[in-house]
Amino acid sequence: MAEEIINNPEEVISENQPVEEAPATAPVEETVAEPATEPVAEPVEAPTAEPVAEAAELPETPKAPRKPREIENVYGSIENFDWNALDKKGKGYSEAEKKNLEELYTKSFKSIDEQAVIMGTVVSINQREIVVNIGFKSDGVISASELRYNPDLKIGDEIEVYVESQEDATGQLILSHKKARMLKSWLRVNEAFEKEEIITGYVKCRTKGGLIVDVFGIEAFLPGSQIDVKPIRDYDVFVDKIMDFKVVKINQEFKNVVVSHKALIESELEAQKAEIISRLEKGQVLEGTVKNITNYGVFVDLGGVDGLIHITDLSWGRIIHPEEIVKLDQKINVVILDFDENKKRIALGLKQLTPHPWDALDPNLKVGDIVHGKVVVIADYGAFLEIMPGVEGLIHVSEMSWSQHYSRTAHDFLKVGDEIDAVLLTLDKEERKMSLGIKQLIPDPWADINIKYPVGSKHTATVRNFTNFGIFVELEEGVEGLIHISDLSWDKKIKHPAEFTKIGEKIDVKVLEVDAANRKLSLGHKQLEENPWDVYETIFPVGSEHEGTITAINDKGAVVTLPNGIEGFAFNRGLQKEDNSKVQVNETLKFKVVEFSKDSKKITLSHTSTWKLTPEEDAKRAQAEDRKKNQEIAQVNEKVEKATLGDLEALQALKKNLEKAEE
Repeated sequence: MAEEIINNPEEVISENQPVEEAPATAPVEETVAEPATEPVAEPVEAPTAEPVAEAAELPETPKAPRKPREIENVYGSIENFDWNALDKKGKGYSEAEKKNLEELYTKSFKSIDEQAVIMGTVVSINQREIVVNIGFKSDGVISASELRYNPDLKIGDEIEVYVESQEDATGQLILSHKKARMLKSWLRVNEAFEKEEIITGYVKCRTKGGLIVDVFGIEAFLPGSQIDVKPIRDYDVFVDKIMDFKVVKINQEFKNVVVSHKALIESELEAQKAEIISRLEKGQVLEGTVKNITNYGVFVDLGGVDGLIHITDLSWGRIIHPEEIVKLDQKINVVILDFDENKKRIALGLKQLTPHPWDALDPNLKVGDIVHGKVVVIADYGAFLEIMPGVEGLIHVSEMSWSQHYSRTAHDFLKVGDEIDAVLLTLDKEERKMSLGIKQLIPDPWADINIKYPVGSKHTATVRNFTNFGIFVELEEGVEGLIHISDLSWDKKIKHPAEFTKIGEKIDVKVLEVDAANRKLSLGHKQLEENPWDVYETIFPVGSEHEGTITAINDKGAVVTLPNGIEGFAFNRGLQKEDNSKVQVNETLKFKVVEFSKDSKKITLSHTSTWKLTPEEDAKRAQAEDRKKNQEIAQVNEKVEKATLGDLEALQALKKNLEKAEE
């Protein structure tokens, strides 16, 4: 009975029915092979069900077959199976037989895990799919495209498969050979990276910045800088080649692999470099090949070790780019300037193989001579003039023009490439320095300044710059003067020169003072007109009254514009109105001049004084009224003395009439 259950588990029915041997013709959907020769489809899970109390009996008529998993549901796990329950009729098994059957049945099941790589056997092949048996309850299917690389695949071959899922929605086992190869390749690449192994790869194609290499079925990136120790200009020559590499970087998150062929040969070169550097000496002349050219210098291959010629050591003259002197792959002689054995850096020189140009300078050259050259560099502070290759002099911006207008830069006078003459100002052959000037080529305008611009002369100048205290103007190239802010207008109060004129405009001036030693001119603009304050003194004497318009009000008082456009100032004590209202801007009132100063150009006004007398004026008015009253009394007395007797009688009669009227 046990053999029937083990060999035909699908014919088992419920545990409460009698068990009999199934007919030989009973229908079976799925047959499990003998345990010793072929594993069953489904592995046995961990024991969870309780053992069955007694064995079930087979029905007289066959029932519908069950799935293999139902064995465990009905009888529990094979380890906890109650063998005595099968034999209610007294047909039992010995302990040895039970143990033997238990071992055979257990071996017929194979435990697998999802997302694991295992070996499987090809059982069927067609154009679209390949069926693989991994010893599970059902076979897995793999797309034929995943094994297209192996056209010799046949039934019975073992291949690696990746278990994606034990059972999908339709109960199908999902396998993948491609993922198995990828996972195995990824583990192999990581192992090679950790152990720093040398691996072999196939160069598939070229990409931006390097090559794509197939390593263990994974596409790795080979940067152009890692192909060889020498710069590679044509990557296509490496395509379709098999080369040795070393894994130098792995990105676990994005599954990116970077390999290097250069790393394999660098170790050999290091020993070679150490040997070469040990034989180097400063001042030694060697032959090398131009390996690379950059903006800052040239790399030269000295036969296994590289040295750098800085751009300043290529030529005694100034150059813009090293390509003006050398070309790629050119053989040149260089001199060793310095080297570092630890850092394996070698500084080379090319210009040091030729004499310094200063040594070939004309010995008769002296200060004051005129030289010809080409402008090679310009900065704000000046320009460098090359009079011969490797010999340069500085023309400072102050030596470019006689003008003292220091806001100009060297760019305002010269540009790179200009060929000009200059005067030699200083020369130091030991320090190899010289200074030049170009303004010395024209006469100094200050030499005859007193003749051209005498005191009192009138001229037209150009406004060049503003300061808080005045305006700098230029009379001609190299001759500048200052107009003080107080010399701009007789009557207007100017806070800043920008209120009066603009830079670049023309302005008429009068020379007030000349200081030839210090190259200074004092100029004036208002002096071109007569002083209007001589006239204002007669128009606005102290005590005179005038109408004025208030143009501005501040904490101290108000600015008042009087006739003729002249301005005066009224303090707060002089702004009180008769109706006690406050004064307003643009209001026109009467004002009295209380102070006039021609020297300081100041007029003090008061509106209050036009309607309110001061204490002094009030005393004078009282005295005048007293004098007038005394005069009137004197006149009355004089009239009384001249009265006649008839007038007295008439008065007496008038008095009597009044008395009667009162009664």
